[in-house]
Amino acid sequence: MLTWMKKLIAVGAMSLTVAGTGLTVTQAAYAADEKPAAAAPAAATAAAKAPEAPAAPAPTPNKADTAWVLICTALVVLMTLPGLALFYGGLTRSKNVLSILMQCMVVFSLITVLWSIYGYSFAFTEGGAFFGGLDRLFLGGITPDTNAATFSKGVVIPEFVFMAFQAAFATITCCLIIGSFAERAKFSAILLVMVLWFTFSYLPIAHMVWFWPGPDDIKDAASLESITARAGWLWQKGILDFAGGTVVHINAAIAGLVGSYVIGKRIGFGKEAMKPHNLVYTMVGAALLWFGWFGFNAGSALEANGTAALAFVTTLIATSAAVLGWTLAEWITKGKPSMLGAASGCVAGLVAITPAAGFVGPMGAIAIGFLAGVICLWGVSGLKKMLGSDDSLDVFGVHGVGGILGALLTGVFADPALGGTGIWDYVANAVAKDYSITSQVWIQAQGVITTLIWSGIVSFIAFKLVDLIIGLRVKEEAEREGLDITSHGEAAYES
Repeated sequence: MLTWMKKLIAVGAMSLTVAGTGLTVTQAAYAADEKPAAAAPAAATAAAKAPEAPAAPAPTPNKADTAWVLICTALVVLMTLPGLALFYGGLTRSKNVLSILMQCMVVFSLITVLWSIYGYSFAFTEGGAFFGGLDRLFLGGITPDTNAATFSKGVVIPEFVFMAFQAAFATITCCLIIGSFAERAKFSAILLVMVLWFTFSYLPIAHMVWFWPGPDDIKDAASLESITARAGWLWQKGILDFAGGTVVHINAAIAGLVGSYVIGKRIGFGKEAMKPHNLVYTMVGAALLWFGWFGFNAGSALEANGTAALAFVTTLIATSAAVLGWTLAEWITKGKPSMLGAASGCVAGLVAITPAAGFVGPMGAIAIGFLAGVICLWGVSGLKKMLGSDDSLDVFGVHGVGGILGALLTGVFADPALGGTGIWDYVANAVAKDYSITSQVWIQAQGVITTLIWSGIVSFIAFKLVDLIIGLRVKEEAEREGLDITSHGEAAYES
């Protein structure tokens, strides 16, 4: 266990050197468009009996915004089923392809139900700085007429839409983890681990990074301070995470890495060839992930506006740059560019641009994407050897390394001087005049290390607890025969 912990600490040390807290900044809005000014208070009348001015009507959802986020929700679902399922399925050996598809589908369904029962309430209602409350337990209190805030004053969307959009994020995050210990874990153990990890890692991190009461009540510095104090802990610090660099990718990647250590290496790892059985599946899966990722990133604007357009464009450009970066680096170092490398570069670029999508400009996106392609290639080769892990489908090398890189570079390229959107000042209703790259990268780094430590500890406890209760790993003969037959009683291909 000591060796295991040293390796986990090495991961954090590799990514950044941060410590402490402090530095509270005005949180950035996700909308770069011109924001409507706050409604002025009604003027007092001279006559004591004069009627009061009528209150401003409550905002109502715009049909275009509602339709846009509904479509994006469906796109994020597509990312998991079939996108991630096919991507992972092609990377496994043929005797295990159905097992990984089954895990994706059932984990997706399990987390959707848990999200509806308690997950949404704990993540996106007011409670404490680390965990939400019970206001939306069993989705109580949500009707077709209740609304959720966006990042613009006076703009809302139906709360059911927001709830479903965030449910899709939770599902794919949990499904990402299973790639790290593919081909050797018990199906029942995976489901139990996911319940524990979702409850005690995903929900708190999502609340810490993304929860706030919304901008409508911000009128001055005092009201801004009050609203910020009710938000999640990392939101209060001013972290920029547009669509889930910390919440989704780093969170899932460190959980997968921990799982790969606790469960142990596959039989024959390092001695037998364990090649992907169908790179066509992998390429199709990567393409579906890219397609669905437009909903993942652009939908996180929560409005059909210019910020959504910016996130769409940066997702397109950064991913293309990452494919080129990985392909070029592989061509130089290995002599031949591979389809597996191009598909992996595609996912690396998508991961890295996720936290930055609505905050950086197109040229910043190219830089982030290209660097992600090159550095994540090292992550699945050099770093993987250093860590000594059997991360079966390279979840940490792509999602962990890419997520850390993207989170930190968001702090650099969000600078307006480098084409970014800067930090939105809700009091002045304008972009804040001063932007410090050093300060913002420091805040980003705090978010990264918090996620690594929190998820790492929760994951270790969850895996160990499940191992004690029911065991994590299938028997040796079952692993050798393949999980398709031994766990599910069926085969993907007729012999």
